[in-house]
Amino acid sequence: MSEVATAVQEGKEADHHPYFRPKDAATLILIDRSGDKPKVLVGKRHDKVVFMPGKYVFPGGRVDKSDNRIPVAAPISPELEANLLKGSPKIAPSRARALAVAAIREACEETGLCLGCKVDKPVKLDGAWKPFAEAGLLPDPSGLFLIARAITPPGRVRRFDTRFFTADASAIAHRVEGVIHADAELVELVWVEIGSQPLADAHAMTKNVLAELDRRLATGPLRHDAPVPFFHFYGGKMQKDVLGAYGPAFSAPFRGIAER
Repeated sequence: MSEVATAVQEGKEADHHPYFRPKDAATLILIDRSGDKPKVLVGKRHDKVVFMPGKYVFPGGRVDKSDNRIPVAAPISPELEANLLKGSPKIAPSRARALAVAAIREACEETGLCLGCKVDKPVKLDGAWKPFAEAGLLPDPSGLFLIARAITPPGRVRRFDTRFFTADASAIAHRVEGVIHADAELVELVWVEIGSQPLADAHAMTKNVLAELDRRLATGPLRHDAPVPFFHFYGGKMQKDVLGAYGPAFSAPFRGIAER
């Protein structure tokens, strides 16, 4: 999540920075619901990295050019596509697919965990997708759910339009060994309950998204027809648009965790 985390978690920079258009990005929150309480997967950053040393983060990053072209085991669901197309600025269906696929790629790159399905005929994949080909997999975004969307406020050098996805741990089909080690960006992976100590010093927006996820998990299985919050700045204030089945349910100044 290096780039996304930097954009979402940095403090306000000087206002003299020129306007930068946000870049599309995706974050993946993996959930283990096999126990009494749901747990999410976080990675601990190396103590010697410049940004957020020793902190627990979720995998994520910007959309890559290959994300729209890579073959997949199954398409994203029509309901997920519909949710991704809501809000402004508008995106094309192909971009919606790329966002979901990017979340899977970033998770594999940063944690070594690959969400995919076995295929009968091997497919040649290069670069970040090579581990999938070596395991006889294709990425499978069909089980992803959109939990929230957030755009980095203006006035920052790096800005991202981030979609926060979640997927069940049962979707993990392969683990790449050696990605997590003492000298890597992430030195360990931990499954933790939402609101537990490792997440106590997470960024405010991350807590907002986790609070939304917690509320949705409390109602039972995740559903695509649940409202999706959209956090963005307008008129100098954080706004929260709730995107329901037929568009924004409301738009109002947001005074939740993110502004404390």
